[in-house]
Amino acid sequence: MTKLNRVAGYFTEYLVAWVVIAVVLAYIFPSAFVPLKPFIEWFFACTMFGIGALLTIKDFQPIFKKPRLVLLGILAQFAIMPLAAFVIVKVLNLPPALAFGLILAGAVPDAMAAGVMSYIAEADVALSVALTTGTTLIAPAVTPALMYLFAREYIPVQFWPMMVSIMLMVILPLCLGLIVRHYFHDEVEKIKPVFPALSTIFIAFICGLVVALNRQILGSITWIIFLAVVLLNFSGLILGYWAGMLFKFDNRQCRTLAIGVGMQNAGLGAVLAIKYASPEAAIPNALFATWCIISAAILAWFWSRSKPK
Repeated sequence: MTKLNRVAGYFTEYLVAWVVIAVVLAYIFPSAFVPLKPFIEWFFACTMFGIGALLTIKDFQPIFKKPRLVLLGILAQFAIMPLAAFVIVKVLNLPPALAFGLILAGAVPDAMAAGVMSYIAEADVALSVALTTGTTLIAPAVTPALMYLFAREYIPVQFWPMMVSIMLMVILPLCLGLIVRHYFHDEVEKIKPVFPALSTIFIAFICGLVVALNRQILGSITWIIFLAVVLLNFSGLILGYWAGMLFKFDNRQCRTLAIGVGMQNAGLGAVLAIKYASPEAAIPNALFATWCIISAAILAWFWSRSKPK
């Protein structure tokens, strides 16, 4: 069992590498990935189940212990990223599908990996978990609302179907994971590293599938979409930190908010883009899923070498 956990730990640690490998393989052998399209929602549901199996009721305590910090952090998350995406879309004049996808990348909740990056950056990990949990729980209502507000001019937004999809893909499997962890605590504890490893594999598959479905048009996509993704990520990191300063957070909490705002659950964005827009609309999310981990890892490493005040 120890060996299995060690192997699973390696899988989780090298998330970026697995995503890159999946993307390269999907580009070279798209026929191996395209048949997976009908299962993409199940892939993401399994990802959220794995995350839920890692959580306990205690992980929700910071929400009640620091409600002001959590509420302000959630406000920053859902105010900064969608608005930044909308401005970038207008400035760069992105085509409708890519514009829809980039705004969707800004409208989803922050990524669970933000907690890991906050730990590396010596930030407030409890606050990070609370922010991710809070944004995830309200995402079924907030994400479709933000898409309707900012993206309906590009592609019609199906508010209620999108809300139901997020409930089924995010909230339900997350709750099932929590229930399994609660009732089978000892058994789950023995194989705890396996769950984030499975989530890593499924995220890599989703990114690979996005590339496979867009194999024919990727060559015609210019550098501008990558620039849009980088700008959105940097906007989240910088404005997230500034928002923390505005809210009078301490240095560790500002770091946490920067990482949380800058990292998005782009895997969810990719699945929703394919389901409610087109495979092309999922491209910004696949790029963001990879890039935000790289940028956050670099920033966390830098911050880990400078102790917060």
